[in-house]
Amino acid sequence: MQPAQKNKPTQLYERYRQLIKTHLTDLVKGNAESMLNIEDFADQLCIHPTHLSNTMKAVTGTSACGVLQLEIGHLAKELLMDPTRTVQEVALLLDFEPSQFTKWFKRIYGMTPKTFRQGQLLKS
Repeated sequence: MQPAQKNKPTQLYERYRQLIKTHLTDLVKGNAESMLNIEDFADQLCIHPTHLSNTMKAVTGTSACGVLQLEIGHLAKELLMDPTRTVQEVALLLDFEPSQFTKWFKRIYGMTPKTFRQGQLLKS
């Protein structure tokens, strides 16, 4: 018996997430200069940005932008757990101005990056 094949929207979601992760890795390693936008990812997937967003909404319940923000947030948290990196370094690695990063992080997670980091240090 063959394993169940994933449907096309789910395959597109997985390809999109992989492109995001690859791009974020490139940003952190200094192999990319700036954050790509939804249109850039849609171009790489050879689809229209609206199709990408509609498919992400159908698969995940959130837009393509929401999926991108979630992946950036996961990486931001991971980078913030490294005590050798400053919040400013993390912001710049992710192509944010430091003050914008703090506002963005607080809007997404309900706390500042500094508060998040302090909470992580208390847990360890």
